[in-house]
Amino acid sequence: MEIDPLPNGTGSTAATTTTETTVTATLPTAVSNTTPSSKLSQLTESLKLEHQFLRVPFEHYKKTIRANHRTAEKEVFAVISSIADVADSNEISKDDAVLSLTSLVSRLQGLKRKLEEGSRTENLQVQNCRARLDHLESVDAENLSEWNNVRFKRILVDYMLRMSYYDTARKLAESSKIEELVDLEVFQEAKKVVDALKNQEVGPALAWCAENKSRLKKSKSKFEFQLRLQEFIELVRAENYMRAILYARRYLAPWGATHLKELQLVMTTLAFRSNTECTKYKVLFEPKQWDFLVDQFKQEFYKLHGMTLEPLLNIYLQAGLSALKTPYCFEDDCTKEDPLSQENFRKLAMPLPYSKQHHSKLVCYITKELMDTENPPQVLPNGYVYSTKALKEMAEKNNGKITCPRTGLVCNYSDLVKAYIS
Repeated sequence: MEIDPLPNGTGSTAATTTTETTVTATLPTAVSNTTPSSKLSQLTESLKLEHQFLRVPFEHYKKTIRANHRTAEKEVFAVISSIADVADSNEISKDDAVLSLTSLVSRLQGLKRKLEEGSRTENLQVQNCRARLDHLESVDAENLSEWNNVRFKRILVDYMLRMSYYDTARKLAESSKIEELVDLEVFQEAKKVVDALKNQEVGPALAWCAENKSRLKKSKSKFEFQLRLQEFIELVRAENYMRAILYARRYLAPWGATHLKELQLVMTTLAFRSNTECTKYKVLFEPKQWDFLVDQFKQEFYKLHGMTLEPLLNIYLQAGLSALKTPYCFEDDCTKEDPLSQENFRKLAMPLPYSKQHHSKLVCYITKELMDTENPPQVLPNGYVYSTKALKEMAEKNNGKITCPRTGLVCNYSDLVKAYIS
C-alpha cells in the first residue's frame, strides 16, 4: 500500500460536516491542546497496542535459548557416547585412547566456544528486552511529545520492514538511534527467505520450516506442504516427470491424510502438463504462485514471533478512519479535506463499519472549531458558511470586510446572514 500526501482542501460545499467524533488522525505524532493528565490517560490506552513491541524480542530470546539448548544437548550426548565406546573397548591401544581423548577435548572446547557465543547473544537479547521496557517506563507528561515522535518512527520502520524496504528501514532506525526499539535483526532472518522465494527457490524456506517444525505443527500450518507442492509443480514444468513422481512419493504422500484434495489436484498436472489451457490447472503454473508463497511465509513468520498480521501503521490509521467513515465519504462530492476522499485510505477503510451517527456537527473551515449556539454559523452571499468567531476576527482586522477563503469573494460583515441549526 502506498500512502499519498493529502492535498489542500478546495471543497465547494457549504460547510465542512464531520462525524460526532472529529478525528483527524490516530497516529501518535500529534501535539494536542489537552491537559497532561488527559494525554497520559490516552497514552495508557494506546499502550495496549504495544504487545508486539515486547513480545517480538522475547520470542526471539526464547528461540535462541532453545537453539543453544539443543546444540549443548546434542554435543554432550555425542561426547558421552564416545566416552562410553572407549570405556567398553577392551582392546584399545594407549595411542588410540590418547587420540580419542584428544578428539573429545577438542570437541568440548568447540562446545565451550559455541556456548560462550550463545551466552553473548542471549545477553544482548536480554538487554534489548530491558531497553524496550525502559522505553515504555520513560514516558511522562514532560517528554510525551518526544516519546510519541519515537513511537511514530518505530511504526514507520515496522511498516517498511513488512513491505521489504529493509535498507530504508535500517537507515531510518540508525538516524533516529532506535535500533534497540525495532526488529531489524528479526526481519533480516525473514529477508533471506523472502528473497529466495522471489527468486523461485524453496531451499531457505524449507530450512526455516525444519527449524521451526514443532511450532508450525502446533499451529497447524500448511506452509511446508505448499512449498512441497510448488517444488513438485516446478519439476512438472521442467518435464522431469519420473523425478516428480519420486518426489511426490517421498515428500507429498505423508500429507495425503490431511490435504488429499490439494494433493490430487496437483498430481493431475502430470497429465495436463504446464502448457494446459484448462483454467483449473493453468493457474498452478502461473508466476503469482510464488507471490502467494511469499505472503503466506510472512503470515506464518508474524505468528511465530507474536507480531500483528497487519502493519501497525494500518492498525493506527484504521482506528482513526473508523471514526470518520460515513456513506458520504464515498460520494463524488466528498470534500478533499476528508482523508477518505483519498483512494488509498478508502481501501484501508473498506472492511471497517460505518461510524455510528446520532447528530451531525458543523466545523468551521477557518478555525476548525465547532459551530453551535455559542458560536453560530453565518452565511456569505456566495453560500459558504463559517463561524461567527472567525468572521468577526476577520472583520476586525480588515475594517469590516470579509474575504471568503475558498472563492476570494469580498463582502461587508453586514451582508452576512445568520444560519440556524435545528
